[in-house]
Amino acid sequence: MPEALKPHISNRKKKRKSGFLARMKSRAGRKVIKRRRQKGRKRLAP
Repeated sequence: MPEALKPHISNRKKKRKSGFLARMKSRAGRKVIKRRRQKGRKRLAP
């Protein structure tokens, strides 16, 4: 897909939706962080 057609999402929206603190708020989000830790991801949340 060409660069120009990608939807632009503001940094604030990205962090609020899928940032570390947003993940830690819910049980499912904590599971995501846990799985990413186990996998050895350098970045746990974007």
